[in-house]
Amino acid sequence: MHRTSLLITLGCALAVGTQAQQQAPNLHFDGNSWWVHVKVLADDNMEGRETGSEGLRKAEAYAADQLGKAGLLPAGTKGFYQPVKFVRRLIDEKNSSAALIGDGKAEPLILGEDAYFGTRVEGSDGEINAPLIFVGNGLKVPEKNYDDLAGLDLRGKIAVYLAGSPAEIPGALAAHFGSLAERWKTLRAAGVIGTIIIPNPASMDIPWSRMSLNRAHPSMDLADPEFNEISGLQISLTFNPANAEKLFAGSGHTFAEIAALGKDRKALPHFPLAVSLKARAVIQKTQLESANLVAKLPGTDPVLKAEYVVLSAHIDHIGIGEPINGDRIYNGAMDDGSGTALLLDMAENLKAHPEKLRRSILFVIVTAEEKGLLGSKYFAAYPTVDAKSMVADINTDMFLPILPPKVLRTQGLADSDIGDRAAAIAQTFGVRAIPDPEPQRNLFVRSDQYNFIRHGIPSIIMDYTADLGTPEAKVFKDWLTQRYHAPSDDINQPVDLHAAAVYEEIIRQLMIQVANADARPAWKPESFFRRYATAGKN
Repeated sequence: MHRTSLLITLGCALAVGTQAQQQAPNLHFDGNSWWVHVKVLADDNMEGRETGSEGLRKAEAYAADQLGKAGLLPAGTKGFYQPVKFVRRLIDEKNSSAALIGDGKAEPLILGEDAYFGTRVEGSDGEINAPLIFVGNGLKVPEKNYDDLAGLDLRGKIAVYLAGSPAEIPGALAAHFGSLAERWKTLRAAGVIGTIIIPNPASMDIPWSRMSLNRAHPSMDLADPEFNEISGLQISLTFNPANAEKLFAGSGHTFAEIAALGKDRKALPHFPLAVSLKARAVIQKTQLESANLVAKLPGTDPVLKAEYVVLSAHIDHIGIGEPINGDRIYNGAMDDGSGTALLLDMAENLKAHPEKLRRSILFVIVTAEEKGLLGSKYFAAYPTVDAKSMVADINTDMFLPILPPKVLRTQGLADSDIGDRAAAIAQTFGVRAIPDPEPQRNLFVRSDQYNFIRHGIPSIIMDYTADLGTPEAKVFKDWLTQRYHAPSDDINQPVDLHAAAVYEEIIRQLMIQVANADARPAWKPESFFRRYATAGKN
C-alpha cells in the first residue's frame, strides 16, 4: 500500500469537500466519517471480506459494534446476526477439460485463455458430449411476445448465447429475464442441459484477462434446496469473445457479425453450430456458514412503528485472489465498503441528529452478494421481522463518489413513487436522476434490491454516473476496467468526499420521507415488478 499517495488523495478530496460544504451548509455529512468506516472495512487485515472468511467475520464484528454504539437495537436471530448456511463450489481445473468437436476432430480449449468453467451448476457425474446451438440472447419475454427459443429443438443441447438484450426489451424487463434464475428456467424448460455464455464486448465491465484470472475462485449457493435455481444445469462455460470465432466456424455466421449486432442491441439470428462440446468439470463441494447483520431504529408512531423502511448494503467482497501488480488482497473499498460504511455513518448521524421517524428503520447488511445476491435472497425469504411490515428497500452498493455529484443512475426510478421522491430530492442538490443508460449490463438484477423486489417490496438503488460520451463517462468506465473486482479498489484511490456527503444526504432525506409518509410506497401501474406485490414469495 502507498501511504504517501493516500495522504495526497485524502488531502485533495478533503479540500474539495470543505469548499463544497461551504456552499451547502445544510448537509448532515461531510464525507469524513463515512471514509473512516471505508478505511476500516477495506483495510488489508480484513483480507477482502470473502464470504465465510475470518476477514469477513472481523468486518461484521466491527459493523455490529458500530450499530450498537449508535443505539440501534439487535434485530437478527442471534443478536445482530442472522446466520446463513452455504454450499461452496470450487473447480478442480487440473482434472477438468473441454474441447470443441467438429468434422470428427477435437480442438481442446485452453482454460483461462479460451474459456473457463462456471461452478454454479448442478454438475454431471461424467463427461458431457452435446451439440451446440446459438440462441441469440437466450431470452424469453412473454410481455413483449419475444422468444429467442421459438422453433428451436434444444433437447439435450447446449445453448450458446451473447450476454445482453435487444433494444426492443425495456431495461428492467431485460434485466429480470436475463437473470440466472429466469434465463435458466426458460432454457431448462426447452430441454437445454448446459450453457456457453459469451460476454458482449461492447458492455464488459472488466477485461477478459481479469475475468479469467480468478476463475478458480469458489462460487456459492444457499444450502437449503428451496433456493436451488440451477436444477438440471449440467455444464456452463464463459467464452472469451476474442476467441469466439472458433465456436462459429462452419456455421455460416461469424462472431464478428454477432458482436456487431449485439453492440447496437439489434436482433440476433438463431442457428445450430457446426461444432459440439465435449467437457468434464470436476467440482469440489464443501459447507460453510456466514451471516447477515440486522438492526433497527424504532419509529415513534403508535401504529406505523410496526412498519419498516429497509436500508441495505452488502459487506462481503471477493477476498484473496490472484495477484495484480503484486497485490493479492481484493479490498472492495467501493464494492461495497462504501455502502456498508454509509449505513454505519447513517446510524451514527441519526443518533447525533435525531429525527422523529414515524416508521421504524431496518438496517440490513448482507453477506454473499458477490456470490449471487445470496444473503439478501435468504433475508427476503426469511426476514427477521414480519415480511409484510417492510414497506420499502433503499439499497446502497458501489455508489462511486469519484467525481463531483451531477448525475445519479436510479434503478427503480419509474417503478414506484420512491423513484419520484428520489428524483425530487436529488434535484434540490443539483443532481439529475436518470434511468440506467446502459441496460445491456443488466445492473438492475445485480444487486440486493432485486431480492426485495421479487418479494413485492418497492425498492431503489442509486449510484453516480455520467452522460454517455462525456469525459466524465470515461472516468467511470476506466474505474470499472482498472478497479472493479481488482485489488486497486482500495483506500488509495481518489474519492470526492463532498460527492459522498451529497449522496448520503439524498439517502437520508429519502429515508425520512418514506418513513414519515401517511401511505406506504406504491408500485406504479405500468411497472412490470408490480405483479410481485400480490404474488407472494418467489
